[in-house]
Amino acid sequence: MDAEQDSAARLTAWVRGRVQGVGFRWWVRARALELGLTGAATNLDDGRVEVVAEGPRKHCEELLTLLRGGDTPGEVAGVVDRWENPRGAFSGFIER
Repeated sequence: MDAEQDSAARLTAWVRGRVQGVGFRWWVRARALELGLTGAATNLDDGRVEVVAEGPRKHCEELLTLLRGGDTPGEVAGVVDRWENPRGAFSGFIER
């Protein structure tokens, strides 16, 4: 594994589609915890879910692949992502 994939990262992904009220945030939390990530999945007023995950970049990329993979609760119509340096603001993974 190269150094970039092993380095810590912060992924913010905005997921649109039918993703509220279908167990989507719970599913994201379960996948993130399996990958050893910290962060949050938050319902937004416009119907999207914002997913913020921190941990090894490789694991964040795996979560992003799962979000886009079509095997989620509800129906994902699209995902926009942004990458940053981790802030260390989370312990565990929460739904809000």
